[in-house]
Amino acid sequence: MKDAQEGSGVSPVTAHLRLIATTDLHVHLLPYDYYADRPRPATGLAQAAHLIRALRDEASGACLLLDNGDFLEGSLLSELIAAERRAVSGGASHPMIAAMNALGFDAGTLGNHEFDRGFPYLRAVMAEAAFPLVSANLRAGDGPPLADPWTLLPREVQGSDGQIHDLRIGILGLGPPQTATWNALTLDGRIETQDIVAAAREEVPRLREAGADLVVALCHSGIGGARPLPGMENAALPLAAVPGVDALVLGHTHLVFPDPSWPASGGIDPQRGTLHGRPAVQPGAFGSHVGVIDLWLRKDAGGAWTVAAHAVRAIPVPPTTPVDHRVAASVASAHQRLLDLARRPIGRTEVPLQSYFSLVAPCAALAVVADAKREEARRLLQGRPEADLPIICTVTPFKAGGRAGPRNYIDIPPGPLALRQAADLYIHPNTFCLLEIRGDALRGWLERSAALFRTLVPGQPDQPLLDPDVPSYNFDVLDGLTWDFDLTRPPRTTPDGRLRDPGASRVRNLCHDGRPVRDSDRFVLATSSYRLGLGGGFLAVRQARLILRTRISNRDIVLAHVRSAPLRPANRPGWGFVPVPGATAWFDSSPGAEGLAARDRTVEPLDATADGFLRFRMNL
Repeated sequence: MKDAQEGSGVSPVTAHLRLIATTDLHVHLLPYDYYADRPRPATGLAQAAHLIRALRDEASGACLLLDNGDFLEGSLLSELIAAERRAVSGGASHPMIAAMNALGFDAGTLGNHEFDRGFPYLRAVMAEAAFPLVSANLRAGDGPPLADPWTLLPREVQGSDGQIHDLRIGILGLGPPQTATWNALTLDGRIETQDIVAAAREEVPRLREAGADLVVALCHSGIGGARPLPGMENAALPLAAVPGVDALVLGHTHLVFPDPSWPASGGIDPQRGTLHGRPAVQPGAFGSHVGVIDLWLRKDAGGAWTVAAHAVRAIPVPPTTPVDHRVAASVASAHQRLLDLARRPIGRTEVPLQSYFSLVAPCAALAVVADAKREEARRLLQGRPEADLPIICTVTPFKAGGRAGPRNYIDIPPGPLALRQAADLYIHPNTFCLLEIRGDALRGWLERSAALFRTLVPGQPDQPLLDPDVPSYNFDVLDGLTWDFDLTRPPRTTPDGRLRDPGASRVRNLCHDGRPVRDSDRFVLATSSYRLGLGGGFLAVRQARLILRTRISNRDIVLAHVRSAPLRPANRPGWGFVPVPGATAWFDSSPGAEGLAARDRTVEPLDATADGFLRFRMNL
């Protein structure tokens, strides 16, 4: 049916609004890799800022710059800034906030990592922002409100009739409710969380009643299942179906959307960039991409605005993009201080520590982390009844290529070990936890890890080995046990950790100290606060009993171990694959791994890939 304007022969008024978005910056301000001590082009807000200013200049109508969370924590630079702010009260603004203020962000939301250092730190930093930060479902449980659930941004747009029209854009903030468990210690239980979809259903009508012509959801959550489940971590798809949401900015999983590599499925159009027909963008992480949603709006005779058309892009930042000098200036001093600190030697390694093959074989770099955890576990268990139980350590190949590219590996040669290199062994701020766990739960833990691998067919050559939907940080090795994965069997869980087939089993020959592990055997498991909070879908933690939850970061445990003596992790039996007769499989790693393959008869290099990796064949 035509509206009143069309029926009366009057053309409807149209206008253009551009939304520009960043997400998961994690205090990456300059295009520099502090762990490797070398430039890292196409990362950092300073390079993305140049593209953002160009996108603003070319916009034909009103323009908003929005951030979707995890801007405050998650890098070596954030560690330095936090340490200096604790040491000196007051002083200069947080470099990340100073950069965002300089670039003129219009609004942002809080991701889960904003809460890593507790409420006082977060409140102090938020007070420095010259733009509103909103959060509808992550709230302070006591004291003054942390943030408003939403904000209204009034803008003037030029209509097709040549007149200036008022437009009120509602910005709604949402984040993963798991934040409460992931940061349980730092927040002391003083956080209230709500399901993402439930919060949106409550707040969107309130935004509309307050006068919002459009509602944009800043959703620090990725694209998961279509069916809304209570407490979903990645709830973007059911959120897009909530009435009254006009556009979405996504994040948290560090992926890019729209992207042709996304599988089209019910509600997801990876070509047009829509979820249930609503425009949605996810611009990667660390400033690798800038998200753009162009909205062409239509105003009816009653004055209501609707989205008549849209275009969505996640634009990669070209490596040669100039650095924005105003953004760079905000971090120049902290950058130099961090370089000086990161280059200081703190220990020595007698063996090379590399993660090139950490997804397909035992790895010396992970063994160092396990040794550090085991030493700390023994110290903490002294005098406790669990002290006589065998200690198993979860170790995770955080840097194993994947979404972050072919340079995302640990590669430490023998010799002096600088702080930056030691920190590279454990890059996340998770804290140290000890659990009592039985053999059947450890088996379930490994079944979750086994989702990393594709199902292989005997007799078939060159099959893909790794499932690209499973990031390496969701693959745990249990140091202290030995086992084999049978890849002819299907995985028990989906890539995101949901139970697919409770009867499926890939774990074979699970042993401790050469003896088969029985379901009733008891162990101590040294793990992280992230796993304790069900991070990564390791639901076997529910079968464990908490012994100790500490405030000690796993990284600090590793650094103390590095300082204590030269590193030479003992050779130990580990894990492998059940032979698959007549089958070979391929996986991608860094070109730097070619030399390792020459010493390993089970692996041979093939060809370089279009995205800079080197492909390897594994003989199974």
